[in-house]
Amino acid sequence: MSSRHKQKTASGRNIRLADQIQKDLAVIIQREIDISRAGLITLSGVELSADYAHAKVYFTVLGAEPELAANLLNEKAGWLHSQLFKLLHIHTVPSLRFFHDPQLKRGIEMSQLIDQANLPGQYAGVPDEPEDQR
Repeated sequence: MSSRHKQKTASGRNIRLADQIQKDLAVIIQREIDISRAGLITLSGVELSADYAHAKVYFTVLGAEPELAANLLNEKAGWLHSQLFKLLHIHTVPSLRFFHDPQLKRGIEMSQLIDQANLPGQYAGVPDEPEDQR
């Protein structure tokens, strides 16, 4: 389970199960979901409810609009649930809801802003080198 999505402390079993669901779903999605329709989907975290009945699955996507990928994944959530049921040996397999994770996009944007700020001569009136070295 990704710590950035964790809102309250989860039990060890909850974390282990969330990690296993993330791994299994990633394999199923990679094998069964058409990249030309949904883009390249990467799961970034799974958050389970305390009773294991519901799972929020966070993903990033390249090559498609996040809304399109989320709609496709949520349309296939029932089928993905049935595939998970075959793989996991637990009594309750959670229902799945997919949410785009904007963290990666924000990170890239922040990195680009930092790179721009570090380019020499970007700001008028700010010298590129200290006064004492001129």
